[in-house]
Amino acid sequence: MLQETQRRLRGLDCGPTTVVCNAEHRFMVAEQLREETVGEATIILEPAGRNTAPAIALAALQARQNPEALLLVLPADHHVVDPVGFRAAVASAVAPARQGKLMTFGVVPTRPETGYGYVRCGAALSESLYELAEFVEKPDTATAEQYVAAGHYLWNSGMFLFRADRYLAELASHQPEMLSACEAAMDKAEHDLDFIRPDAEAFLTSPSDSIDYAVMEHTSEGGVVKLDCGWSDVGAWPALWEIGAGDANGNVTEGDVLLQNARNSYVRSENRLVAAIGVDNLVVVETADAVMVGATEHMQDIKKVVERLSDADRSEATVHQRVYRPWGSYESLVVGEQFQVKRLTVTPGQTLSLQLHHHRAEHWVVVSGQADIIRGDEQLTLGPDESTYIPIGMKHRLANRGETPLEVIEVQSGSYLGEDDIVRFDDVYGREESSA
Repeated sequence: MLQETQRRLRGLDCGPTTVVCNAEHRFMVAEQLREETVGEATIILEPAGRNTAPAIALAALQARQNPEALLLVLPADHHVVDPVGFRAAVASAVAPARQGKLMTFGVVPTRPETGYGYVRCGAALSESLYELAEFVEKPDTATAEQYVAAGHYLWNSGMFLFRADRYLAELASHQPEMLSACEAAMDKAEHDLDFIRPDAEAFLTSPSDSIDYAVMEHTSEGGVVKLDCGWSDVGAWPALWEIGAGDANGNVTEGDVLLQNARNSYVRSENRLVAAIGVDNLVVVETADAVMVGATEHMQDIKKVVERLSDADRSEATVHQRVYRPWGSYESLVVGEQFQVKRLTVTPGQTLSLQLHHHRAEHWVVVSGQADIIRGDEQLTLGPDESTYIPIGMKHRLANRGETPLEVIEVQSGSYLGEDDIVRFDDVYGREESSA
């Protein structure tokens, strides 16, 4: 969906992309943008989540060298059926945004939706542009029906277009503590490879608030762009059922799925066959991490499940089977008593650190691609079906000098298999040495 958000901009006269994300997602985001050949992207790493207003402030402050630059603010979890219509709406909002308006995109409602907030349109500025009258909270069903019938209420999409300096000026007026904290965080920011790390201590003093509450509900310069492009905020699993191509019984499936007498369900499989028999209005999602089954009308309660996992200190709440690194990714396939099997995927041109382990040995088997390996004093080049063994305590390094991804099966064995059993001697990504 991040890549789809980037593709949606094709055809617009946009400058380099800026992504604000959590530090834990940095390598995944960088790889997704690399696959989209986004060459000059800026990735700002939030020390912690503080909602949308501070996140946008970081991006606006990064644009200070061009204060009148327009920021098109797009969440990365939206689905748009008609990207041409989306781009036309953005283009229509450019002129008022350049003049100082803070433009928000209001989606033409297709039903009385209680899961979205709404914006009320004021005086018309043109056929599709309006003054912003007010933001309103998520309504109950009766109120939502009144909004849709009235015709001048639109869904709040969470997308915005405004000048960087105008947004910062509104923060200075309505949220000075937030602006001060974000300015201090960016003034002390560190550059780490392709990432910008705002100062954590300064950023954590910022109030946590959405752009709606912090700015848009207070500004006198808000505007609304009417957006009719088949938009959906994919904030929960049932949304994928709504936007998917259903079968004759209203089922939407992804992956290896077999249904028997099933209706109105969303079933997704990522690793193995999933069979569902006689079910109705269910969401079933199978991943390498876990299997989730829930009634469609109760899927908002998934947050409570995550809280229970966190309270029980379960790894499923925080750790994925696939972990992204600057050189690519690894995926845990099997974990047993004193052994572990992983699949390493090394991006073309990337190199792991020169390292050793105190507590584990490793056996590497090349599945595809070409591996350039340092093994003690040896230098090896291995292709598919070839392998090598790394004893405990031996320095080693893995690199992909080729033009295609390198896939390696790594079998670890030893008394301790934690990721902190690494002593790095040289690392092209600037990561510090760590040892168990």
